[in-house]
Amino acid sequence: MRNLLLSSLFFIICLTMYGQELNCAVTINSDQVGQTNQQIFKTLERSLNDFVNKNRWSNRIYKENERVNAQMFITITEYDSNRFKGNIQIQSSRPVFNTSYESPIFNYKDNQFSFDYIEFQPLIFNENNIDSNLVGVVSYYVYIILGLDADTFSLEGGSEFYKKAQQIVTLSQSAGYSGWAQTSGERSRFELVDNLMSNSYREFRIAMYNYHRKGLDVLADNNSTGKQVVAGTMRLFETMVSRHPNAFLIQTFFDAKSEEIQNIFSDGPKVDIVQLKQTLNKIAPLYSSTWNDIKY
Repeated sequence: MRNLLLSSLFFIICLTMYGQELNCAVTINSDQVGQTNQQIFKTLERSLNDFVNKNRWSNRIYKENERVNAQMFITITEYDSNRFKGNIQIQSSRPVFNTSYESPIFNYKDNQFSFDYIEFQPLIFNENNIDSNLVGVVSYYVYIILGLDADTFSLEGGSEFYKKAQQIVTLSQSAGYSGWAQTSGERSRFELVDNLMSNSYREFRIAMYNYHRKGLDVLADNNSTGKQVVAGTMRLFETMVSRHPNAFLIQTFFDAKSEEIQNIFSDGPKVDIVQLKQTLNKIAPLYSSTWNDIKY
C-alpha cells in the first residue's frame, strides 16, 4: 500500500512538473457575420482554448517553460444554422538562447476552413477517426506547430508530429471539406505536410535546424559565427529552389522570417551582404523590398 501511495504521489508530481505541449491563444473574430448574439462564438473560443492547451498531443515531456508559444486567429465570414465558414491564421514562435527574444517559426493563413458546430458540443480528438472538420483542422495545425518547433531544436526532430498531421489528412480527405485534397486549388494541408515529409525538400528541415540551433542560438555569444550560419542556410534554400521553384515551404519560411533576417544583417559584424542579397532575391523575390532595406 505504501508503495502504491508513493507511486501515485510521484505521478501527481510529474503531472505538475510536466504539462501539455502548447501555450496557445485561440481567438474567434465574428465581426463579419453581423450576429447579434455572440454567445456561441464565445463558447467556441473557450472550448478551442481548452481543447488545444489541455490535451496531451504526444508522449514527449514538456516542462512548463518549454511549452510552445502559439496563436490561432479564426475569422468567421459566414454563419448559418450551425455551419461556419472562414479562415484560420496560425502563428508560432520559439525562444532564442541567452536572449528574451522569441523567433517567429510559422505564420500561415488557411482560407479553406469550414465546419459544423453546435454550442457546447464536446471537442474530442481521436487519431483513428476524424468526425469533425473543426477538430481535424485545429489538430492538424497543432501537429504542424509542434513539428516545426521540434525541427528547430534537433535535426528532423519533428517527424513524429508530421506523421500525425499526415494521418489526419488521410482521415479527413473522405469527408469532402476543402483544403485536404492534393488538388484543392490553393495550397492545401496535404501539400504542406507532404512536402515536410518528402526527401525532395529535405534541405528545408536541415535549414530549420541550422538557422535556429546553430545560428540564432549562438548570436548572443558569437554574433559573427551566428550570422555566417544564418547566411549559409540561405544557400541551402538555393539548392532546394533549383529543383523546386516557388516551393511552398520557402513561402512559409519567409512569411515568418523576412523581417527577422533583415534585422539580423542590418547590425553587428558584417558578412558578404552583396552575395547574401543576391541569394535572397533568387530564393525569395517577393521580399526584394525587404532585402533592399538591409543596412550594412
